Amino acid sequence: MPIIVNVDVMLARRKMSSGELAQKVGITPANLSILKCGKAKAVRLSTLDALCQALECQPGDLLEYRE
Repeated sequence: MPIIVNVDVMLARRKMSSGELAQKVGITPANLSILKCGKAKAVRLSTLDALCQALECQPGDLLEYRE
């Protein structure tokens, strides 16, 4: 899939654990893992909004398109 999810990069930059992020966003750690490894087929805008708020970033920091 040409869309790359960079949640793990932002987690490292913010020195935050996956469990802490999942709790702040309100999703399960398992669903966050699916999103991080790029296996998610869709992302709700409300989830993307919550991720951006928790990580203090823009959507473009989390999602990248590569051919």
